This record gives sequence, structure tokens and C-alpha cells, in this order.
Amino acid sequence: MTDRSLVHVAFYAALIAVLGLLPPVAIPALGGVPITAQTLGVMLAGIMLGPVRGSLAVLLFLFLVALGAPFLSGGRGGLGVFTGPSVGFLIGWPVGAFVAGLIMRATTNASVLVSAAVAGAVGGILVVYAFGIPGISFMTGLSLPKAAMGSAVYIPGDLIKVAIAAVIAQTIARGLPGAVLSRS
Repeated sequence: MTDRSLVHVAFYAALIAVLGLLPPVAIPALGGVPITAQTLGVMLAGIMLGPVRGSLAVLLFLFLVALGAPFLSGGRGGLGVFTGPSVGFLIGWPVGAFVAGLIMRATTNASVLVSAAVAGAVGGILVVYAFGIPGISFMTGLSLPKAAMGSAVYIPGDLIKVAIAAVIAQTIARGLPGAVLSRS
């Protein structure tokens, strides 16, 4: 991995951490799993960096959180966050970034806006929820259908994040086409 790639990975890990500064909105019915802006950073990591570098950025972020850095929304950090109801979402983040990056690579014939929207929706929502919903179910004792129904409250915000990520990717691609590393 080149020095430039390491800088990109570190930048997107930092971006995810900065998005954690925005106050979370807790959902008590799901064990307090918060609505955060950090999934926007996860989507952007995969969309902009591609599958490997995007997932590495998220893994770096999660490693720092595991070491105790209070980078999760609400100032949470440490190994304890991996024993709470949001653990499934946290595990799903690097996989979601990887899938988003794969979709960006596979859709090079489509516009960046469309590719990024599809990548964000599939990687940042479907894949992350595929891990998050079973995590909620396991950690709170809710049935999978109840955990899925409760998780529906997150979808409108996540769709807004998909739109923001797509617009950001399109804007960057217009000004600096080489900055969308998932396409190179």
C-alpha cells in the first residue's frame, strides 16, 4: 500500500470519527441503538476509496474505538461498545464499505451519482442492516421480525445519507475525477 493510500484510509477513518461528534438520537425500543451520521462516513469510504481501502478505513476506525477512543456518536468507545445492541451494525460497517466499493467498481459505465446512490443503498443500508438486525435481536432478546420492524425507523435517515453521499461523490468527481479511487 502506498503512502497516499494510507493517507486516504486515515482520512476516511477520521471523517467517520468527526461525524460521531454530531449528537446521536437514541431509540429506546431497540436497546438504545442510536441514529448517527457515522454511516454516511462508512458509505463515503466505500464509494470513494473502493472495497479494500474503504473497508480498511472503517476497520482502522473500529480498531481505535476498541482501544478506547471515544469516537462513536455520544463519545462512546472501548471494548464495551462491542457487547451492546449496536454491535451488529458496527460489524456490518466494514462489510458495507467493501460492498459499496465493489458496486462502484462494477458500475463504471453509469454516472457517479447513480453508482454512488446504488452503492450507498446496498452497502450502507442493506448489508449493514443484514448484520445490525440480527445483532439487535441477539443482544436484546427481540425476535428477528421485531428487530427488523424496529430498525425501520432508521431507513428515512439512511436514505438521506445515501443521497448526500451520492451528491458528494458526484461533486468531487466533477472537480477532481481522480479522487474517486473506486473508479480508477
